[in-house]
Amino acid sequence: MGASRGTLVIDTERCKGCELCITACPPNVLAMSEQVNTTGYRYPVLHEGCTGCTACALVCPDAVFEVYRFENER
Repeated sequence: MGASRGTLVIDTERCKGCELCITACPPNVLAMSEQVNTTGYRYPVLHEGCTGCTACALVCPDAVFEVYRFENER
């Protein structure tokens, strides 16, 4: 995978495990955890290669994502 151009902060406690973000992620860098949050839901974890495209945040009904893009190095 390419270098990450963005990153996410995931509020794992708000997640209800719907997995919409997993299918919406164009670079396919989100996966569901094996662990569960305090309410018993699995939540997404981020792997290297995030582009900061915001697709996950746009489809998430529980607003668990904060998306950040890295500055371009010039």
